[in-house]
Amino acid sequence: MSRFRFLALEELLRRQPIDVSVPSDKISDYFGTEVFKLDTMKGFLSKEAFANIMASVETGARIERSVADQVASAMKAWAMAKGVTHYTHWFQPLTGATAEKHDSFFEPTRDGGAIEKFDGSLLIQQEPDASSFPNGGIRNTFEARGYTAWDPSSPAFIFEDTLCIPTIFIAYTGESLDNKMPLLKALHAVDKAATSVAQYFDKNVKKVSASLGWEQEYFLVDSALYNARPDLMLAGRALFGHIPAKGQQLDDHYFGSIPQRVKAFMLDFETQALQLGIPVRTRHNEVAPGQFECAPMFEEANLANDHNLLLMDVLKKTATKHYFHVLLHEKPFAGLNGSGKHNNWSLSTDTGVNLLAPGKTPKTNMVFLTYFVNVIKAIHDNADILRASIASASNDHRLGANEAPPAIISTFIGSQLSKLLDDIEHNDSLAHPSPEDKTELKLNIGKIPELLLDNTDRNRTSPFAFTGNKFEFRAVGSTANCAEAMIALNTIVANQLNDFKAKVDARIADGTKKDVAILQEIKELIKASKNIRFEGNGYSDEWVKEAEKRGLSNIKDTPRALDVMVKNETIKLFEDLEVFSKVELHARHEINLENYTRKIQIESRIIGDLAQNHIMPKVFEYQNELIKNVKGLMDIYGSGDGKKMASTQLTLIREITMHVNAVKKGVDEMIEERKKANKLESARDMAIAYCDNVKPHFDEIRYHVDKLEILVDDEYWPLPKTRELLFAR
Repeated sequence: MSRFRFLALEELLRRQPIDVSVPSDKISDYFGTEVFKLDTMKGFLSKEAFANIMASVETGARIERSVADQVASAMKAWAMAKGVTHYTHWFQPLTGATAEKHDSFFEPTRDGGAIEKFDGSLLIQQEPDASSFPNGGIRNTFEARGYTAWDPSSPAFIFEDTLCIPTIFIAYTGESLDNKMPLLKALHAVDKAATSVAQYFDKNVKKVSASLGWEQEYFLVDSALYNARPDLMLAGRALFGHIPAKGQQLDDHYFGSIPQRVKAFMLDFETQALQLGIPVRTRHNEVAPGQFECAPMFEEANLANDHNLLLMDVLKKTATKHYFHVLLHEKPFAGLNGSGKHNNWSLSTDTGVNLLAPGKTPKTNMVFLTYFVNVIKAIHDNADILRASIASASNDHRLGANEAPPAIISTFIGSQLSKLLDDIEHNDSLAHPSPEDKTELKLNIGKIPELLLDNTDRNRTSPFAFTGNKFEFRAVGSTANCAEAMIALNTIVANQLNDFKAKVDARIADGTKKDVAILQEIKELIKASKNIRFEGNGYSDEWVKEAEKRGLSNIKDTPRALDVMVKNETIKLFEDLEVFSKVELHARHEINLENYTRKIQIESRIIGDLAQNHIMPKVFEYQNELIKNVKGLMDIYGSGDGKKMASTQLTLIREITMHVNAVKKGVDEMIEERKKANKLESARDMAIAYCDNVKPHFDEIRYHVDKLEILVDDEYWPLPKTRELLFAR
């Protein structure tokens, strides 16, 4: 057995059980105890100050400096009572993760003493060094200044003895360097547009909020085995590894009994998450061995996104305590299900109405149809923008395989809702309806409540499916920051609702009754967006051909999917709604291309290193043992009989030699292509070169390495095998 695998198994034997305790038997007793919630804040602030904070949370009103000082003082007192000594502005740079710089409350005084200080200026704004964060050319490396600014709509929390304050991150020149600021802008845009349309039906609606309920899938591997796999450590996925005889084909892991050690880990991270105000509610085994999922209750989208990023951090740190490592990569193991982060999205009013839920009256179903059809039209017109929002090197491995949705963006709404839309589309009375027609039309729409929430089957191959009272964006990857998909989705829906409002208003101005004008415009939208609706198997070759006939894009790789970000119409859309400027879109385009290139480059280097420095030397050792065996037989029985008796060994030697030569040839060619790609100056050209010329060698090299894995004696193989990684419990 290789040294790495031996040490890994030796560690397993030395471990002590982990004690997991919870603060109380009732979750409600400790939910949010580490969060500076509004009701906690209320106890520290004056009525005027608290009203200012509420106005900021609800409408984005500016917070007065005196109020900021009160909030800062309250935060410090609350945090220090819990043993906290440091604080940080917790932000989301364009790395896909979160960032933090810890500062102490401690401040020396002139008389040689010290005080604990934290005032409004430190709460509202800080100046972290921005020089090493991705910026896409917005600023030069030597221009290090960037600012973090407090987001009052997301409450501060205590994580690992540090007070964390959610913030936006901007450049000295004002451009966004993060995901939170444009998300807040997109949410404001959809609020404004959706509220304007909602007032057709209810003048009391003053605000519409986008909600998000994410589902986080992940794999768990034993930390000792993980540490013996350089590819898992550096790339997050197994670049080599023969598929085990038993994988997920029996479907016996899905929703099965949770292993005891895994359950202890889940209890631990859930307890921490709940104390941090993350409303995790669901846990279960996923389809692949070693794969699991957790999901929370729905929350306002900005807060939900913060909670997902925080939960990923909690997952990783808690796993280490339990001798696990969390793999969030979209496709850590070939031939098995990948991991996604399904984004369940809806719109709700401040009057308590879910705008995407069928109601009990014709009026409420008119509301439902209005938003339902407008969302579908937004997807139809902006499918490439949605595709770009979920594009990454890791998600490219997942899309279109093992129950993940394909790269073709379509929407699934179920047979009954499809029939309803078809009926409305072909109802000619909508052009000039008589009073009787109007009544009948409303009665037909009033039948929607007969559709139960779960009356539409779930289509696991649909990237964007309607699931009863929400849309589920299934194509989002498990490593992704939800904000990227939410920025795109809320922006395109806001744009479509604005267009809908303008056209309905024009019909009303021409003398058409409001309800009729709305229904006539809905009919036009149904016709115009029909091509994006698909109820079948997204994996089928027939769908690829059909999608092409419908004019739907099938962009299979990230570099080309990102092209839409810098198209003139995309820039206009985001600029009109004040979500992104042209500079910010070009910067993000370049950052995403560079990120793609670097990830493929890293994987390429790991493949070359593992193949040549780990695997091939061990293969040669085993091959030499075979050669010694053949020579021994020939020494005993003579060259003639000995050769016959060693025919199996000789065949094995030839097979090993063939695969070794193929591996060496593939690695050499891959390195040459990498050198060529590295000389290209354009970020897009380089990304495409890595995609088209470097990456194809990965599967070719892997094929031969995986063949060697089953030919070479298990005692010689240097890496923990996939069967060990998946089934270590």
